Amino acid sequence: MNRFLALLLAPFALTGCGASTTARLKLPELRTVAHVDLGRYLGTWYDVASFPQSFQRGCTGTTAVYTLRDDGDIDVLNRCRKGSLDGELDTAKGRARVVDTATNAKLEVSFFRPFWGDYWIIDLGANYEYAVVGHPGRDYLWILSRTPTIDPTVYAGILERLQDQGYEVARLNRTPQQRETP
Repeated sequence: MNRFLALLLAPFALTGCGASTTARLKLPELRTVAHVDLGRYLGTWYDVASFPQSFQRGCTGTTAVYTLRDDGDIDVLNRCRKGSLDGELDTAKGRARVVDTATNAKLEVSFFRPFWGDYWIIDLGANYEYAVVGHPGRDYLWILSRTPTIDPTVYAGILERLQDQGYEVARLNRTPQQRETP
């Protein structure tokens, strides 16, 4: 568990150590969605694709569960199975807070305080059926879905919008998930 948390936090601690993709490619500031209804955003999300990160190495069946706290912050519970969908369960508990209350689209998340990392919602389905979470440096990216799978046409549209924002979508890895049961 401690190893998982340490690996999860390493990218946030290193964000100042090198040129981000945004700086390297001289891209404009990353755009977020206009507004997020946090009540609708809460709940379970399945990680369907993401940029490879050391803290997620070997993870399958990855999910994130967001729950509103009494103080207005959000509890975060990340889970994954190591090595295979039947592998050992690995969990990380964290906390998120809104940093842009005008849109609720810019948050910070911490799994090991006092370190916080940017969590920007840059694409969101009209019915909150999918969400795309990025980082202003464009070095982190997660495509999330309310279900373990995502419609290929919806996924293709997400990729197109990500390319328009300067993301290197060829870096995305699909995350193995359990099949949905009828």
